[in-house]
Amino acid sequence: MHVRPTGAAVGAELQGLNLADGWDDATAAAIHAALDEYGVLVLRDQTLTPERQLAFTRVFGEPEVNFNALRFGVDGSPQIYRISNITENGQPIGTRRAGETWHTDMSYARHPAKATMLYAVEVPQLHGLPLGGTCFANARAAYDALPAATQAAIAGLKGVFDFRGRKRSSPVSAEDIAKYPPVEHPIVRTHKRTGRKSLYIVRDDCTGIVGRSAAESRALIEGLADHIVKPQFVYQHQWQVGDVVVWDNCTVQHRAVVDYDLPQRRLMWRTTVRGEVPV
Repeated sequence: MHVRPTGAAVGAELQGLNLADGWDDATAAAIHAALDEYGVLVLRDQTLTPERQLAFTRVFGEPEVNFNALRFGVDGSPQIYRISNITENGQPIGTRRAGETWHTDMSYARHPAKATMLYAVEVPQLHGLPLGGTCFANARAAYDALPAATQAAIAGLKGVFDFRGRKRSSPVSAEDIAKYPPVEHPIVRTHKRTGRKSLYIVRDDCTGIVGRSAAESRALIEGLADHIVKPQFVYQHQWQVGDVVVWDNCTVQHRAVVDYDLPQRRLMWRTTVRGEVPV
């Protein structure tokens, strides 16, 4: 296995690894360490079954049950579901137009997702060029780039993260809302495995700063959120069929680029890894 950095602010491609052939413990440990270092891992030309995707997800931790899988689970699994713009018999087969704004997965939960994995089954194209890319922003590099005075000023602050803060592409039930009451997380988060700090603040999911007025909260949230996604911290991945991309939700934010529509089809399989309470 060879690790080739993307050359952007975040991400690396893992070369020479065929997931269909499996991996040993040493390789799994090296893959996990690469995620710690680079934040986003790309593996090209893979062919996965749902079972193999779940097995690879377990390299990073325990796959998490997701409420979207109740409608869009792959082969009935509660841990792997479809993201897609495709309809069959007049019904969507997956969540549509998901994640168009910058975010980190499940920041509204007490245990936010540690990592997320997408497997590209179908990728939209126009004139032979791929559409529907995904942008990733390095929140660790963004924190490191802050002036020392700003780092000191935000140390110890907590944000209020609310499931209801983000506009969603799929209907949300009262049960979903009850399952995810507002939670408080530090806006500077320390990575459990590396000990390094990242900005952990999301414009929509983070609805306030504990101890600050609404106006002060909004100014701080928007200022830091804009800082995280400055071009120098961003890598845009252009998908190919067979791509597997994994990212660390502690250190990376992402958003989907929606520059396509039917008849251009997009289908991804998604899994997430259960995480820890942020510190």
